[in-house]
Amino acid sequence: MNLFTEQDIRDLDVELKVGILATVNPLGEPHLTMLSSIRPYAPDKLVWGQFTEGLSKGYVLDNPNCGFLIMSLDKQLWMGKARYTHNLKQGPEMENYNNLAMFRYNAYFGVHTAHYMDLVSQSGRQALPMGQVIFAAIKTILARSLAKKQTQPKVLNTWIHGLFNKLDNLKFISYMDADGFPVVLPVIQAQALDSQRVVFALGAYSQELRKIPAGVRMAVFGMSFDMETVLMRGDFAGIQPVAGIPSGVVSIDWVYNSMPPVAQQIYPPLTVEAVREF
Repeated sequence: MNLFTEQDIRDLDVELKVGILATVNPLGEPHLTMLSSIRPYAPDKLVWGQFTEGLSKGYVLDNPNCGFLIMSLDKQLWMGKARYTHNLKQGPEMENYNNLAMFRYNAYFGVHTAHYMDLVSQSGRQALPMGQVIFAAIKTILARSLAKKQTQPKVLNTWIHGLFNKLDNLKFISYMDADGFPVVLPVIQAQALDSQRVVFALGAYSQELRKIPAGVRMAVFGMSFDMETVLMRGDFAGIQPVAGIPSGVVSIDWVYNSMPPVAQQIYPPLTVEAVREF
């Protein structure tokens, strides 16, 4: 097992980085959450701080198997699997979080719980292969432009199209591995193909993407650097030619607004019921 190095621990003890945590929902499907607080604090230990509520905080209590991806501002990546163990309301990690400028001078909220995980496996530090990412993004644009479109059902709204088709936004996928842990991979080239499908041409991490079996449930997460986020899930159709370009295709059937102040499911639409008792 690759352990975090002392240099990794120092480099990731910062406020500004991208952290993605994959948990498992009650249906056994992956759920992705942006947690910039996630970091290693020992060679085989990780911690993340909670200052808002969300589904992932409950999911880890029922199923401790997690996946993670951490990306530094200089585009260094760490990806792996971890097992949730416990949480604490005080301790050195809590003090560390609440002494960061983001929380130390915030009059409205701070980190109220530190969550701990044991490392199961990780990739080790690796640079995001930007040349391959850019080439894959160009191929994805071609595939999206030339492919036959589906117009129904209308799952992906105009805002989601805009978020996913902006090339400098970040996108990630997750699926359940055979060992029962969710895997997280970057697919920055991913774009909205039509009203219900997301497509990503092969490029960076092609070997890992080709190993994903067709038919698995897949989570797709998109985010901008303005902290706009959306989480979607659907069936992975496998790697197939889209306008002649080998691409992964996900048929989306569930969409979740993961942004505050109100995180909630937006597709399928929730039934609005009148309040009859006060």
